[in-house]
Amino acid sequence: MNLFLMRHANAGLSRENPVLDAKRALIKEGKEQCVLMARTLSALKVQVDVIVSSPLKRALQTAQLVGTEMGYDAKVEISPALGLDADYGDFQQMLAKYVEYDGILAVGHNPNLFQFLGRLITGNGGAAIRMRKGSVARIDLDKHPPLLQWLIDPRSARAIYASVQKSSRPNTSRK
Repeated sequence: MNLFLMRHANAGLSRENPVLDAKRALIKEGKEQCVLMARTLSALKVQVDVIVSSPLKRALQTAQLVGTEMGYDAKVEISPALGLDADYGDFQQMLAKYVEYDGILAVGHNPNLFQFLGRLITGNGGAAIRMRKGSVARIDLDKHPPLLQWLIDPRSARAIYASVQKSSRPNTSRK
């Protein structure tokens, strides 16, 4: 199984009130990050069978926008195991629920998302991996221990797209 862990896209500044913060929506930059990362995943030929999101608005919006852009037509599933107060045991139970799928996109939050990633690939959580907003990590769960295949953030994706758009062929026109 390939697990694609994604941190929600940019939703602006956090709010002190937890109720209001849970309802915080993506800002324009965050929506652009979703489109960019979905196109990047599509270019990498990523196939997802199920998309699971944290219940918070910014994560759900990220999951829905990325799913729509990738052509995912099923409903995004919501799991508290990807919420702010989830622990690794909750996360493992969520993964067990989707074990029959080949590709899972799970959208959540830092700090628990990068802690889950670190614990998955080291077994003890000894890895410190930075996941910027909108980042996606691909983990091959069939390997023992699970193997981090790649981690792409929106900055890297933008840089790759910019370099691809420039022609690598020399200008030979004599006009």
